[in-house]
Amino acid sequence: MQRPTYTLNEIQSYMPTGWELAGDAEPVWDEKKDRLTFTVLDSVDFDWPVHVSAADVEKHGRLKAFELAIDDVFRQRLGRHTRGLGLAG
Repeated sequence: MQRPTYTLNEIQSYMPTGWELAGDAEPVWDEKKDRLTFTVLDSVDFDWPVHVSAADVEKHGRLKAFELAIDDVFRQRLGRHTRGLGLAG
């Protein structure tokens, strides 16, 4: 399986409003876990790792696998108590 790659425009188009790539965070391919990992910052500057597995790319396609990975991070974020969301800790 070829490693998935994404352009900056593709990445930005799937991230929620206010999210961005973390600084110089280049995507890293993990040979052992067979996945691409990079870090995004949410709208209150918390960093979140995004993992796109080769299995998901093969099953769903390159862009859908990325969309699913971003959706997973977004759902994880909603369950966390963060200062920017106004939830009591």
